[in-house]
Amino acid sequence: MTTSPLGSRRPRSFLSDILTFERLLTGPIVHLIYWCGLALILLIGFGAVGAAIGLVLRSPSLESLLPAIAAVAAGLLVMTALALLWRSICEFYLAVFRIAEDLNALRRTSDADAMATRALETNER
Repeated sequence: MTTSPLGSRRPRSFLSDILTFERLLTGPIVHLIYWCGLALILLIGFGAVGAAIGLVLRSPSLESLLPAIAAVAAGLLVMTALALLWRSICEFYLAVFRIAEDLNALRRTSDADAMATRALETNER
């Protein structure tokens, strides 16, 4: 009886992961992209809040205080909404690629079961 390459367990190297598509590398890459995007969203949001505070410090009057409070509140709300939207986009991509990995595992299991069935049929003859 010969062993199939699908059933063999050999250690994977990083180079073989990059050169072949047996294991998808998208998961770790999406995590890095998520954190970079979240940092950018926070930077932009805190920049808007800082600009609103700078407006108040430049001319401390009631006319500049009310728009600054509205700008701070809007900046925080937009920052929160963008962070949630960015998270859902990244989770969507991860879900799609995990579905692809699960389908690959199902295909391997199906191929292994088919080979085992053929081997049993051959031994029964």
